[in-house]
Amino acid sequence: MTTRRDFLKTGSVAAGAVALSSSLPGALHGTEAMVPRVRHVATAPEMDAVVKELLMEALNAAKLAGASYADARIGRYLQNFVVTREQQIINVVDTDSIGIGVRALVDGTWGFAASRDLTKAGVAAAAREAAAIAKANGVARDRRITLAPAPAVPNASWKNAYEIDPWTIPVEEKADLLIRSNAAGLKAANVKYVFSALFFRKQERNYANTDGSVIAQTIVQTAIQQQFTAVSPDFSDFQNRGNTIQPVGRGWEWVLQKQLAENAVAWGEEASAKLKAKPVEVGRYDLVLHPSHLWLTIHESIAHPTELDRAMGYEANYAGTSFVAPPADFLGKFTYGPAFMNVQGDRSQPGALATVGYDDEGVAPDEFLIVKEGKVNDYQTTREQASWLDWWYKSQGKAVRSHGCSYADNWSSVQFQRMPNVSLMPGEKEQSYEDLIAATDRGIAIVGDGSFSIDQQRYNAQFGGQLFYEIRGGKIVGMLKDVAYQIRTPEFWNSMDMIGGKQSYEVWGSFFDGKGQPGQVNAVSHGSVPARFRNVNVINTGRTA
Repeated sequence: MTTRRDFLKTGSVAAGAVALSSSLPGALHGTEAMVPRVRHVATAPEMDAVVKELLMEALNAAKLAGASYADARIGRYLQNFVVTREQQIINVVDTDSIGIGVRALVDGTWGFAASRDLTKAGVAAAAREAAAIAKANGVARDRRITLAPAPAVPNASWKNAYEIDPWTIPVEEKADLLIRSNAAGLKAANVKYVFSALFFRKQERNYANTDGSVIAQTIVQTAIQQQFTAVSPDFSDFQNRGNTIQPVGRGWEWVLQKQLAENAVAWGEEASAKLKAKPVEVGRYDLVLHPSHLWLTIHESIAHPTELDRAMGYEANYAGTSFVAPPADFLGKFTYGPAFMNVQGDRSQPGALATVGYDDEGVAPDEFLIVKEGKVNDYQTTREQASWLDWWYKSQGKAVRSHGCSYADNWSSVQFQRMPNVSLMPGEKEQSYEDLIAATDRGIAIVGDGSFSIDQQRYNAQFGGQLFYEIRGGKIVGMLKDVAYQIRTPEFWNSMDMIGGKQSYEVWGSFFDGKGQPGQVNAVSHGSVPARFRNVNVINTGRTA
């Protein structure tokens, strides 16, 4: 019998870094600190022999039960949250879950089962149950499942770009850092409340399939959440500054580099400055959107509608389908934006949240253009979904292959299509955020993501932000508040007339992104350059009737 233990020995520093340069007006972004006293430097994982034996037992049982194909995942999924407010620790959460999930394909239909019983008998029982469920599901099959080919990877290991395992850091040290940061933020004028939290996620994944792949991976992700609340002296208004730091696929070293206590006063002062900001006048403006804001617009209006299951109508109830449907009417035909607009899907950017060595079908993901020179060029796919677009790939002279977008958020969850990193690529001309502002006569610059609302087809939407700056004659002339803009997705992206170059590229993202029934959560990053959009409708969210 196996015991509850670390199945993977976590691993080595990967090269590369997420771009972090920023030119936010009034913001303080300190230099990255040297990482002191490394407690644990990660090394590449190796699959435990007992784990491999259990995976083989599950696959054999599935085959004996009638599966033409099967895969099995033994994983340990850990989370650690530390939450504070002002000088109090208000919550500490640790979760630790381990088990096996088995997927079986019988007569062109999927079945899935999972178990915490990590014995040979337990994993074999789960495999037989998956095969039985596949047989039962056959009565509801609308099309026979065909898997795109994927090369077997018989002995692979991978880890993402983290250096210091957050689970080697005492909770007292994590809490002390947050409380010191809160204390610094409270020194800013008018700041009365400070919320801060550290979220860590660790996935130790072991995968095998009947094609011959055997893969071990370790993935660590880190998110820092802060909110500074400033209250006016007469208590007539309050303003928040949050979403100050992007979540990443890195470890404790990221927390140290961001110098929370050193930067907290500046973030608090931004909240205070919003108290004196001028309410925006409704109308149409040219918008200069910083990557810290534009990532969310990309996520909602490009990344979600180009998930192929949404476009085909298989994903609907959780958050809608897609206006980019049917694919035959859009691929190579539909103009999403100007000719210089290229949007890449990938799971390869070092430090990005969706980055993996292999997806949960054992596929090494590729880099692909979802939007190419302004036209819809591809969708996000798994091995099952790639065959749905075989006609398109063949017409383009491309192999029919998965883009590696399969993911399950736990061993007990069935894998399905989840979003890769989806990014607006830099333009050929090296232009900065400041250059775009300087080229704008009358507009609004927006920094940071805020509230949003979007319809079930990802077509009509409204977005807020964190910081808003009025542009007159190519210069920032003051701060605005109560700003939100309304879009129709194609009109908005086709109004884009300027984008930044490589040096202005930054990666932001979402630590908690939901999809499916039962719901699953994944993390995804979106790289972006600053961009300008012409004549966009802006409303005042603070105006009362």
